[in-house]
Amino acid sequence: MTHSSPGTGTHGKAWRTTVPGSVDGTPLHLVDESHPVPAPGELLVSVQACGVCRTDLHVVEGDLPVHSPQVVPGHEIVGTVTALGVDTVTHFRVGDRVGIPWLRHTCGTCSFCAAGRENLCTTSRYTGWDHDGGFAEWVVVPADYALALPDGYSTAELAPLLCAGIIGYRALMLAELPPRGVLGLYGFGGSAHIVAQLARADGATVHVMTRDPVARDFALSLGMDSAQGTFAAPPQPLDAAIVFAPIGEIVPVALEALVPGGTVVLAGIYMTDVPALNYQRHLFHEKRLRSVEANTREDARAFLDICGRVRLQVQTTVYPFDRVPDAVRDLKHGRFPGAAVVVL
Repeated sequence: MTHSSPGTGTHGKAWRTTVPGSVDGTPLHLVDESHPVPAPGELLVSVQACGVCRTDLHVVEGDLPVHSPQVVPGHEIVGTVTALGVDTVTHFRVGDRVGIPWLRHTCGTCSFCAAGRENLCTTSRYTGWDHDGGFAEWVVVPADYALALPDGYSTAELAPLLCAGIIGYRALMLAELPPRGVLGLYGFGGSAHIVAQLARADGATVHVMTRDPVARDFALSLGMDSAQGTFAAPPQPLDAAIVFAPIGEIVPVALEALVPGGTVVLAGIYMTDVPALNYQRHLFHEKRLRSVEANTREDARAFLDICGRVRLQVQTTVYPFDRVPDAVRDLKHGRFPGAAVVVL
């Protein structure tokens, strides 16, 4: 089944990463080009909003290796289906609102995919890294990797749910927080402020450690139990901790704050080097250190189902499309609480 392209024309604008480099320079350039054509099995989506994730910053600045030269970043995409590729079989139809997340492709046949761990697929590919993403007016996505979205949220609020929320949810699941347990969050940006509310809704005590005084005030305004500096000791030992800040020096601090048998989860795709750990202080007593790599589609669907039942407060700072570089720059320098969202 195929549909003609929308009547707004065959061209669209996109922000491309010409040469990765500091966002305090000009690594992103706005181009006008033909909009993509959906291949069989794909949807063409008119972008309404795209969240700005720290992973986008790492792609633009070159912290992550280049997978697709001059790629269009952005992978927290909310948009409207405007066309289906030839022979595309899907429950989505033209006019549907869909979400496009980070995970774009898995093989479906490797041992990880067969075991329900497709986030570890050896040939996985990602939106905004392997393929052009949502800092554009148009984007294509394999229909099997597009997501239905919950009601009750604005377009801008939905965007951060599609990576910050999903990854935070997976990190929380890996943390294995006991019922009414004590959770520590290191960093309090787009992902942490969402997962904090999930944990609190389940009765957890949540302590926030972050360098930014504005973020600490924001955490307290959301009902967190305490907020202090990044390297300060939490008011009580932690059953689990999630490290969102990409700073390796936090890892031993978080491990030392755990109760015996506790877990530290590293939620980022990139982190500076972790210092040497002392076995007795940091790892003994069956403490666990885990990392998060992407997510499965089942993670995404389960999290968005929760969002449909539990109304989360998603804090957004909205930028117009022509200010994408400002949004990424402001993310780097921590100039807003919560998440940045580019709205078209």
